[in-house]
Amino acid sequence: MKGNVSKAKKYKRQDNLTGYFLLSPWLFGFVLMWFLPMLISIYYSFTDFNLLNEPKMIGLANYIRIFTQDETFYQSLKVTFLYVFLLVPLRLAFALFVAMLLNKNHKCLGLYRTLYYVPSIIGGSIAVSVVWKQIFGNKGVVMSLLSVFGIEQDISFLGNPKTALGVLVLMGVWQFGSSMLIFLSALKQIPNSLYESAAIDGAKPKRMFLSITLPMLTPTIFFNLILQIINGFRVFTESYVITDGGPLDSTLSYVLYLYRRAFTYFDMGYSCALAWVLVAIIAVFTIVLFKTQNNWVHYEDKED
Repeated sequence: MKGNVSKAKKYKRQDNLTGYFLLSPWLFGFVLMWFLPMLISIYYSFTDFNLLNEPKMIGLANYIRIFTQDETFYQSLKVTFLYVFLLVPLRLAFALFVAMLLNKNHKCLGLYRTLYYVPSIIGGSIAVSVVWKQIFGNKGVVMSLLSVFGIEQDISFLGNPKTALGVLVLMGVWQFGSSMLIFLSALKQIPNSLYESAAIDGAKPKRMFLSITLPMLTPTIFFNLILQIINGFRVFTESYVITDGGPLDSTLSYVLYLYRRAFTYFDMGYSCALAWVLVAIIAVFTIVLFKTQNNWVHYEDKED
């Protein structure tokens, strides 16, 4: 009996060692590329550090400066909040709409899914941002089309503070592919028997969508919502390449401002403090969503 127990412990130890060995590349990358830089960033956020001199501990001075002296911080925060609140619902709504179209039997359905997913793969690249800048620039396709229809404008959409952020939001909505695939996978998990029963009872498509599809999709909506809010707050490439935060800071995203403080003004300590403020903001949104999910997210295996 004791021999069997010792053998079981030996096999379990070997299994654990094998698991840790297979996990070691990820653990090494996590510690080296994420955990240690995170600790260093926390330390720098309490220092006066300009990348040239030794860090000097100043306590909470950077954080106090952020909230009491930095007007650009509030402008970048305002722009980022507006971007997130416009982008997330539009992207999720469009992704769900396309997913429902692709949830039917079509010829070349696999090709359509791939084509719709491509923007999510290349959408955040520098090259696409440059192309987008050319399309909406003074001599771009959009301005040319408007002139064809007799609509003459002296300032392009990217040069107008009232419309520049809308162009970035439009580009973000265009990158709906990943959310669409997640919605499509969830739609395929909804039993057809529910729709058949509703059809027998005389339910219309609108009623089926509101009473069956949406409730069954709420866990997926919740998952996509968390991801898209986090991604929205981290927007950088579009703001940096297309508008460089202009005009008049109307597209100055939070991460772009953080980047400027670090690599334009060499104020690394202050930039690290800005980064941790952003982490706190994202954490608050995430916690609020998790705390309120019981009010609107429906899980099949949850007892009422």
